[in-house]
Amino acid sequence: MDVLVTGGTGRLGQRLIGPLQEAGHSVRQMSRRGTGPGGVRGDLATGFDLATALAGAEVVVHAASDRGDAWQVDVAGTRRLVEALDRDRLRHLLYVSIVGVDRIPYGYYRAKFAAEQVLLASGLPVTLLRVTQFHHLVDVLLDGARRGPVLPVPMGWRVQPVDVGEVAQHVVDVVGRPPTGGVVEYGGPEDLSAADLARAWAVARAPGTHVVATPLPGKLGAAFRDGAAVPTGGERGRRTYGQHLHG
Repeated sequence: MDVLVTGGTGRLGQRLIGPLQEAGHSVRQMSRRGTGPGGVRGDLATGFDLATALAGAEVVVHAASDRGDAWQVDVAGTRRLVEALDRDRLRHLLYVSIVGVDRIPYGYYRAKFAAEQVLLASGLPVTLLRVTQFHHLVDVLLDGARRGPVLPVPMGWRVQPVDVGEVAQHVVDVVGRPPTGGVVEYGGPEDLSAADLARAWAVARAPGTHVVATPLPGKLGAAFRDGAAVPTGGERGRRTYGQHLHG
């Protein structure tokens, strides 16, 4: 099929191209600048060139996102995407979302959830694929939280990080299935505490760092402690965070 990937130059978008082509699809990568092999230009924030980028698409993998401007790009941009699509040609729109967007009181997650509602109300053949945090994001968050030899982490938070390459392959698998019209989940193989992740990261990346689990009050902390970021169903990846750390 003719597949358009939004966010084609992002971490997941780049990893999608090879597996989609190996599955026999013709693939175009949409980004603001339209760079790279198979790159086409389309701007969700303004709508510029969207209709041209989407022309002929039978499948859209909507992986574009902007944490810094989520309401304009993720929500309003998804509305623009819906308006620009060729409804007669489209067979499947797969939206990459995040496990917990419906339960975790965090601004970016609320925007992702709102984008899901836009798609559910669109009447299009959609699948909302909620995935857990990528391994590399965990690395970035832990590195940013470290204060010299001390790494404070929220006490009791539960997460289930996943390998981005396995997510890419799962996206390809889901693209080949009929649209669900709703939410499916995909996560890593292990339900871990933030402290366990931090200790593993410290041993591999910052020896000598002391991990301190700190209580975090409020609704956000309660949601993570209650497992809102952990999938309740769906398929699972195999590559663990420890395997990611050791290469």
